[in-house]
Amino acid sequence: MIWLRTFFLVALWAIISLFLQWLIGNPAGWLVFCAALLFMLFWRSWRLRSVSHWAHHPETSPPASVGPWDDILAPLYRYTRARARDLAEARAAMQSMLSAAQALPDGVVTLNEDFQIEWCNRVARHHLTLNLPADRGQNLLNLLRAPEFVAYAHRSDWPEPILVRLAHGGQERVMMMHLAAYASNRRLLITRDVTQIEKLETTRRDFVANVSHELRTPLTVLAGFLETLRDMPAEALDEEQRAQYLSMMHEQALRMQAIVEDLLTLSTLESSPGSDPRAVNVPALLQTTRQQIEALSAGRHVFHWDIDESLDVLGAETELASAMSNLLTNAVRYTPDGGTITVRWQGASDGGARYSVQDTGIGIAALHIPRLTERFYRVDRGRSRAAGGTGLGLAITKHIAIRHDAELTITSEPGKGSTFALYFPAERVAAA
Repeated sequence: MIWLRTFFLVALWAIISLFLQWLIGNPAGWLVFCAALLFMLFWRSWRLRSVSHWAHHPETSPPASVGPWDDILAPLYRYTRARARDLAEARAAMQSMLSAAQALPDGVVTLNEDFQIEWCNRVARHHLTLNLPADRGQNLLNLLRAPEFVAYAHRSDWPEPILVRLAHGGQERVMMMHLAAYASNRRLLITRDVTQIEKLETTRRDFVANVSHELRTPLTVLAGFLETLRDMPAEALDEEQRAQYLSMMHEQALRMQAIVEDLLTLSTLESSPGSDPRAVNVPALLQTTRQQIEALSAGRHVFHWDIDESLDVLGAETELASAMSNLLTNAVRYTPDGGTITVRWQGASDGGARYSVQDTGIGIAALHIPRLTERFYRVDRGRSRAAGGTGLGLAITKHIAIRHDAELTITSEPGKGSTFALYFPAERVAAA
């Protein structure tokens, strides 16, 4: 024990002083004893100063040979090292968790019981336009003022997430948000951008509705004529009426067949990988298409053909034939009798090639142009059905263009006509 060691040391010096007092005489013993005590005082003061200096820097090794302080410093230093290791491990674990939270595909915001922001990851900053550290301590309900979210936040519990529509950068985004309680008085907000999922779901619903709508008309016609032929006596209809009914039924059956075939074509284009590109003789392909289109027009339109015989395209011949034929077919269907249709296949200044179909038809209003390539989208449903289209031609053409690294462009003006063009980049163009 420290006090016992000090007692024996003082007693030893007292004995030595008494011996000197007896040997030499007064006051030698007292001088030696006082000098020894003074030396012990200064020596321990110096070691205490070393200990005090270490106490301000406990991460360093403690001073060696500090006498009775060794018994105190050794366990204290071991304890300090152990706590330092624990703290380092805790910091590493915390940093690992923060890094994991930053890597999450969803937004995460930690809040206190008053909905004041404590921390958020990068995705949450993007979703909610937050800015840390400037927004730390701000009330989230003051920054995110969507009424549906404010009402949701004020509930006593949050068993289900909600969808919140937010305006960001001039565009509307749909966010799925879910609040959860943790650590007795803390709140966790999880955000997920479901804008694309919402669009896909809307597209799916529209697609199902459009398919049902497009097939309902021919099915209704077929069912009506079949009921008529079944229920009426054979002598009630003459041969001319019967032939007319059968002709209309055949026409509607062909219409349904065309819709199904176009849907299967779209499905194939979307699900199958692109085939190995091969050189396609576009001038020869357009010559075949020309015969078909002029037969479809039956002399009702004036055609101008401007074809560069030296340009081929790397791609799939059947797909390119379908895309180019679709644009020509639309031009014939929507151009009044006597109108002009100009077809061009020419090289571009950057080494690419451009196929365009220009007509003098009815034209299209600007608000409809961005949606023309949607499935079953029609500017005028009655006129489109009368023209005989399925509403899928431009959707097919767009997918074919994507598979060939091409770009489909549409320019039009009501009453003046339209131009539909496919631009192929230089890497897709080959010399004939």
